[in-house]
Amino acid sequence: MRTPTAVFTTAILGLALSQAAMAYQEGDFIVRAGAATVSPNEDSGNVKLGGTKTDMTVGADSNTQLGLTGTYMLTDHIGIGLLAATPFEHTLSLKNGGNLDGSLADVKHLPPTLTLQYYFNDTAADLQPYVGAGVNYTTFFDEEFSSKHKSANFNDLKLKDSWGVAFEAGVDYKLTDNLLVNASVWYIDIDTEASFKVGNTKAKVDVELDPWVYMVGLGYKF
Repeated sequence: MRTPTAVFTTAILGLALSQAAMAYQEGDFIVRAGAATVSPNEDSGNVKLGGTKTDMTVGADSNTQLGLTGTYMLTDHIGIGLLAATPFEHTLSLKNGGNLDGSLADVKHLPPTLTLQYYFNDTAADLQPYVGAGVNYTTFFDEEFSSKHKSANFNDLKLKDSWGVAFEAGVDYKLTDNLLVNASVWYIDIDTEASFKVGNTKAKVDVELDPWVYMVGLGYKF
């Protein structure tokens, strides 16, 4: 069974083959803004407490913020794209921890992503599909345990920053010569290690977040 993202990507590629596109030219700059949702596809290791492996794992919920992207066209078909956003905030949850299960901590992050993009079409019509690949850097900050876990003496939470590959697919649809509507999706490789203490005992857990990022918004071509 194909995922919604696979269907979306297939549709974009099909449109690229069947439609003419909004004319993008070397030197054009396109900015886009809209709602961006980070939906983690996490795979957690087991929490190690004092060096001993436990049954506890962690999860993360989704979050939506203002997404911003910019593209500079190096040629009529190739551009450099940057994904930025206001800080995303996720609630980490603890699993298999008995009465400690549930909301564990709140964490903020920024995931700037740089990609090399390919735009399929160059004729003066309304549609411009594209794909891209590049690199992501995610920095975590404002890590804070829930009140329940603070009272259980959980403290000193830190998440390591992450470097990883990123892939994207999107489509612009021209509303005027300069104004456009955009829909896009990214898959981003984000791996981190969360370290903390329970009392004075050190603990850590490895988490692969690997989110899908979805964005719908408006854009303007300069």
